[in-house]
Amino acid sequence: MRVLDASAFIDDYTTDDEMVTVPAVREELTDDASGYRFDALEGAGMRLHVPGEGPQTQVERAARTTGDFTEISDVDRRLLAAAFELDAVLVTDDYAMQNVANELDVTTESVSKEGIEERRDWDYQCQGCGRVYGTHRERCEICGSDLERKNPQ
Repeated sequence: MRVLDASAFIDDYTTDDEMVTVPAVREELTDDASGYRFDALEGAGMRLHVPGEGPQTQVERAARTTGDFTEISDVDRRLLAAAFELDAVLVTDDYAMQNVANELDVTTESVSKEGIEERRDWDYQCQGCGRVYGTHRERCEICGSDLERKNPQ
């Protein structure tokens, strides 16, 4: 079973496996061709799935662990939760989603880009005083400056 992100429809991904996506992906498809592909696959039996609260909470926790929480959208979190809940392969070109999927032990497949080579846990560094935080905050608690995501390696 494959859970399809918007990139699967944009890049005309095909598979013989059962296909699933979340309803909100349709709203991300702004060009006529990818929207048509979504509609055609839905008409041909692609299933729409709404993941439960439990898997969505686990995805949020994993995204906070890797530091990707601010990088992925609500739709991305629902797709990850669907793949996690259904024990399916997530089809996406989004590196942040692949990173969170790795944390959840969800297999990913890329469409038109190479997939990630290693999982990363991001830190956040204050742009004013340089303090490093392990979790996302809006502002530095010391000087109030903005934080920027950075690779701790």
